[in-house]
Amino acid sequence: MGGLAPWHILLIAIVVLLLFGGRGKLSGLMGDAAKGIRAFRDGLKGEETAPPPAAPPAPPQPLPRAEAEKDPIVR
Repeated sequence: MGGLAPWHILLIAIVVLLLFGGRGKLSGLMGDAAKGIRAFRDGLKGEETAPPPAAPPAPPQPLPRAEAEKDPIVR
């Protein structure tokens, strides 16, 4: 009752292998978490700065000579 049964040891070994086994699964998970935190911080920093003002619209271009000589539409 107070000791570790063989299946307890087997279960602990499986958990340890899942966390630390293979090609750095734990370090890969921590790297992904760090990238997520960094992206979150960058997102917060981006909201503090105001976007640059929009450029004023370009002045309208004059009509070509042929269209300027036509009669205006009268209703």
